Amino acid sequence: MTGRVTVAELLELLKSHVGRERGISQAELAAHLGCSTRHARKLVQAARMDSIAVCGHPDTGHFIARTREELEETCEFLRSRALSSLVQESKLRGMPLADLVGQLKVPT
Repeated sequence: MTGRVTVAELLELLKSHVGRERGISQAELAAHLGCSTRHARKLVQAARMDSIAVCGHPDTGHFIARTREELEETCEFLRSRALSSLVQESKLRGMPLADLVGQLKVPT
């Protein structure tokens, strides 16, 4: 397995996975691309950072959004996961979530 697979190759594969009902699991995605699941996940993240609507959920697998609703569901899933991580960090640090979030700075 190689980590040299590109976002372009991911998107070429996902052309046949448009819409929730055509999702492909992380393991299948990696197998088709010939890379590790970790690298496949990084490719999905890179595509999203380029504003490409690669959706996904453990129940559906990865796919290109067909509808606004599919994109919204993925955004809600990502936000929920991010908030859960922030709550855990705030508990570990013994500080209110609002204080923790107030300390975070988004690079511009």
